[in-house]
Amino acid sequence: MGKAVHRAFTLPQASAIGCAMSGNSSGNETMAPVRDHMRALFGFDEFRGRQADVVERVMAGESTLAVMPTGAGKSLTYQLPATMLEGNCVVVSPLIALMHDQLRMARANGIRAATLTSVDADWRETVDAFRAGGLDLLYVAPERASQPQFRELLHSSPLALFAVDEAHCVSEWGHDFRPDYRQLRPLMDGFPSVPRLALTATADARTRADILDQLGIPESGLVIAGFDRPNIRYAMDHRDGPVRQLATLIAENPGPGIVYALTRRKVEDLARKLAIATGRPVLPYHAGLDPDIRVANQAAFVASEDMIIIATIAFGMGIDKPDVRFVAHAGIPKSIEAYYQETGRAGRDGDPATAMMLWGAGDFAQARQRLSGVSEDRRAGERARLDALAMLVEAPGCRRAVLLRHFGEDPPERCGNCDNCLDAPEVSDATELARKLLSAVYRTGQSFGFGHIQKVLTGAEDERIRQRRHDRLSVYGIVGDEEAYLLRPLSRALQARGALVATEHGGLALDGDAREILKGEKTVEIVVPPKKGRRKPRDRGANPVGDPLFDALRELRRELAVEAGLPPYVIFHDATLRELVARRPGSIEEFGAIGGVGTKKLEAYGDAFLEVIRAH
Repeated sequence: MGKAVHRAFTLPQASAIGCAMSGNSSGNETMAPVRDHMRALFGFDEFRGRQADVVERVMAGESTLAVMPTGAGKSLTYQLPATMLEGNCVVVSPLIALMHDQLRMARANGIRAATLTSVDADWRETVDAFRAGGLDLLYVAPERASQPQFRELLHSSPLALFAVDEAHCVSEWGHDFRPDYRQLRPLMDGFPSVPRLALTATADARTRADILDQLGIPESGLVIAGFDRPNIRYAMDHRDGPVRQLATLIAENPGPGIVYALTRRKVEDLARKLAIATGRPVLPYHAGLDPDIRVANQAAFVASEDMIIIATIAFGMGIDKPDVRFVAHAGIPKSIEAYYQETGRAGRDGDPATAMMLWGAGDFAQARQRLSGVSEDRRAGERARLDALAMLVEAPGCRRAVLLRHFGEDPPERCGNCDNCLDAPEVSDATELARKLLSAVYRTGQSFGFGHIQKVLTGAEDERIRQRRHDRLSVYGIVGDEEAYLLRPLSRALQARGALVATEHGGLALDGDAREILKGEKTVEIVVPPKKGRRKPRDRGANPVGDPLFDALRELRRELAVEAGLPPYVIFHDATLRELVARRPGSIEEFGAIGGVGTKKLEAYGDAFLEVIRAH
């Protein structure tokens, strides 16, 4: 199982260091041993964001809830202390695929790690290694962690830390509640001296408070690193020819990408059409596929450098792939929380990435209809989440600001890296037109679709209108040509906010704040649809194009990955390759100073990469 670089501290020693580090954990000299160990293990010279604050608390034996954006290096906050503290670190993670992906990364860095899952054939060796103190990390699922046999195993060897990944799953207010997470508190209470580290990228204030309570972590243990992912460019558009829209996105992003679709049928349809339209490798992923095919498709995506996976939301939580260049939604997600987590799977390596959402009014109509099946005590909360999502897609201003305010932050008015900031849309006060539209829906009996309402408002000569005497209504012909083109986007906006809802037979009916709009008590602003061809082309990322050395290093990385049975990013990230191109190290010592090159990787790959560099 490999040997950790070193295991330096017992918990009392680590606690003393933690106290000494208080107040300036990233710069104080008392942090030097931890930073040196991080350099040897991971090849990083400095902590990122709030990593140092979290590591400080863990080393001091203090329980912590760390809310850190995807890509901020959450795993380092338990992997680094786990290799320094005496005892095993038990990591609770929700999906087997996620555990195995993290296992590969940990072992590649020389960490003694193992998983204990239902598909692991070497479970006896893992149990023996755990009992003998031969592990730094043991990954388990919450279902196994709650079993009596596992609790007995934990008593057979000293423990250094409990780390609970995707901790929002413990909260009923979270967007991905998992009942088995509620069994973790009794398990951890059986080891009162072992600190707890809960980690999540997605938790609003209510969910954070629930996680603290459910996992027995004091309020003083909350560390919030912020929610901003500045490398992700957010863009949203009305769905109008999704194959064409997605093909354009794929052409602008040559790296791996994920496209989320709402149904299995749509997944299969998009996978087939996008493969033809783009010429890129495209595979489907959903729960209806044969398990072997599903596993194979996921493995192919993880190992690829240009594949597109079309998936339902069943795909993603188990993927820790850092080089995903875009995440697209072909329909609306469940909530802003779900959107934030799913888009967070793009650009984990910190390089430029894109998050695109294509939405339709029907998405919101169906989502509001599904609310009737939600229990009474949760319905108001789910409706509020849907309203917040509607505000995001219809926002005329900065998308990132809407996202960050939702999570309680106070961002600048403009981020400079979303569609509305880069190409500001025209905004129109459509309150009077909205009153006309809502009035027409009401006066025609709240049973007709948009097409019929549009014809009534514009005074169209139509036999169906005459038969129903709708040409005699006061709303007939009250919308002129100068406003008519805004009726469709206005209808979408009103449906998104819930003022219009779809009836059982496909008509439109008033709901939500329609009455307040009709009375003039609320205003309606909409984004004016851009003219065709207005969209600006996007840049293609951070990697050099056509650089012979960079291409040669990527080819070597690919060959080594195939030989080792690993995804290329486990060997080195693209950022490491770019630094190699820029600095061109000429010796093993210079190579070891490159970011992302730890001791284990230097020994394994240094000579091979130096040979390629010298040849160019």
